[in-house]
Amino acid sequence: MGSNSFSDSALAQKAANNIRVLSVAMVDEASSGHPGGSAGAADFIQILFSEYLRFNPDDASWFYRDRFFLDPGHMSAMLYSTLSLVGWYSMDEVKAFRSWGSPTPGHPEKDTARGIENVSGPLGQGHTNAVGAAIAERFFAERFGEWMSHKTVAFISDGGIQEEIAQGAGRLAGDLGLNNLIMYYDANNVQLSSTVDDVTTEDIQMKYEAWGWKVYDIDGHNQDQIRESLDKAYAETEKPTLIIGRTIMGQGVVDADGNPMEDKVSLHGKPISKAGASLSKTVETLGGDPANPFQIFNEVKEYYSKALDEKREYVSAFEKSKSDWTDSNPELAKKLDLFLTQDFSNIDLSNFEQPSSTATRDASGKFLGHLYDQYENVIVTSADLSNSDKTDGFLKKTTIFRKGDFSGNFLQIGVSELTMAAVSNGIALHGGILPVCATFFVFSDYMKPAVRLAAIMEIQVVYVWTHDSFRVGEDGPTHQPIEHEAQLRLMEELKNHSGKNSLLVLRPADAEETTVAWDLALKNSNSPTALILSRQGIKSIPANGNSSRLEQAAHAEQGAYVAYETSTDYKAVLIASGSEVSTLVGAADILFEEKGIGCRVVSIPSSGVFANQSDSYKKSILTDDVKVLGLTAGLPSTLALLTGGINNVFGLPHFGYSASAEVLDDKFGFTPEKVATWLSEKLS
Repeated sequence: MGSNSFSDSALAQKAANNIRVLSVAMVDEASSGHPGGSAGAADFIQILFSEYLRFNPDDASWFYRDRFFLDPGHMSAMLYSTLSLVGWYSMDEVKAFRSWGSPTPGHPEKDTARGIENVSGPLGQGHTNAVGAAIAERFFAERFGEWMSHKTVAFISDGGIQEEIAQGAGRLAGDLGLNNLIMYYDANNVQLSSTVDDVTTEDIQMKYEAWGWKVYDIDGHNQDQIRESLDKAYAETEKPTLIIGRTIMGQGVVDADGNPMEDKVSLHGKPISKAGASLSKTVETLGGDPANPFQIFNEVKEYYSKALDEKREYVSAFEKSKSDWTDSNPELAKKLDLFLTQDFSNIDLSNFEQPSSTATRDASGKFLGHLYDQYENVIVTSADLSNSDKTDGFLKKTTIFRKGDFSGNFLQIGVSELTMAAVSNGIALHGGILPVCATFFVFSDYMKPAVRLAAIMEIQVVYVWTHDSFRVGEDGPTHQPIEHEAQLRLMEELKNHSGKNSLLVLRPADAEETTVAWDLALKNSNSPTALILSRQGIKSIPANGNSSRLEQAAHAEQGAYVAYETSTDYKAVLIASGSEVSTLVGAADILFEEKGIGCRVVSIPSSGVFANQSDSYKKSILTDDVKVLGLTAGLPSTLALLTGGINNVFGLPHFGYSASAEVLDDKFGFTPEKVATWLSEKLS
């Protein structure tokens, strides 16, 4: 699209100053926020949105739009101010910044219909989301043609550059040659409590050039330089682009006498009136009305009216070319519609069977191969563990992404778990693709910040976490997850803003239940899903009655179900998830055979889903008249709420040790015989 045909430096400056006025006024009105960076970066974002960014003013969710990802969410005032010029936020909403019930919170929350592409807050994740979205765009263009190509623009600040995740994002984008990715780095040399010079003196340009980026270092207040760099970035065909914009913190802010108050640390994180500046004089100096700063200047309204009309013309022309393409490519057009509208809830399992008594990671790998056969719009990524987390069951049927070649469906992302999770979020945010990412369960620690944002954004991402317990064995305590399931169960308990579980956590008991868990993950389109899988083989749970084991495991959709009974006259309900269910089956058999004590064994792959069931269903599973006892390879607190107390759970309240899984099971008391002894003592 390029620079618009009516560029006017004076009007462009007025529009940038309008953004400055609204930004500083919002923060002062709320008595909370970050005005300085918003004022400093107003020139770039104004030119980007009015002259370059391709979007539909009448449909912010238009799929073929350029995406804009804000990394420093603390600069939300700048984004809301800009989007108010576009017409997507009213002045009343802008004025209600950071207040209860307002659509303009202190850090933007995903609202695609109003131009907010991502939840931004923890620095570094926003621009890493942009890398994921850029990968998704290349995935689409490879399959349907460059006619549908679009740019992804990320906005980043000093803090985001410093976050460790920036290295993963920068390296990956350069390796893949994401020429559709543009990142603007607002370099104002001021942080919340110090200047950047106090923190780092690295050469940002050299670093990104070493990663394979094109880099332009400009005066971020110079319109000509901004346009020239954006012209080059939009025309780039080989590399991602970084534009380093040298700006002044609090550009345009003055004191009561009209003296400049710019370039101060105090302007970063507090209202300008609390930093020694004058709001009314600043508003006046910038061309606003001190008595009512919450206005769009008349000239700016006209300026944006013309800009938006140009974008409408672009959208109209694009839709015409899309219609022509559809007429010429009817089969591809059907596939594109399928990508954009398809959910993953109807996978065909009629001819799919799992081998009995295998590791659940192997069962997951087989399912992934089946998933590839049925859905083309799935991207799987692994943190250098595909042959161990068994995502190679998917990889064996496709190829990895390489620079200039996105014909495959697999991303070998390297040892960078947090980057992987944030990139997966970006793929999901782009739309039309299901991202699956995998690593060892113990490394979910590295991923947690991005998992949390996925939960807040209510997006469909599937995490495959294998090597789920101390039975990792000889790798020792660093690789043996103990407290990790309890941490994830807390997130499953936490509700999102839609009032639903923010994360679906599934730890299947055997291969057949793994199939059901994957089916549930595919159906769960409103939150991320975690699959927690074993390294070691697990004996399949015996089928009760006339139903098959898979039919029985299908009851996992209710979070918990009766997996096994030694007698209908049972004296205890035994609960567990994952491989411990099989151990309880063995222990229950011993109790019945040796002491005549009947037990019910309940598999609880998702305690969060089980908690959502009706009281009558929960009582039918965990009856009131018998003792409930639990077994977990993690912290006893994982099951304590369901057993009436931590003393009714046999768990592992300490780190693991280096030894084989068999030895550790014996030493820690997780054999059927030793669990039966513990159960007998509890029931005596």
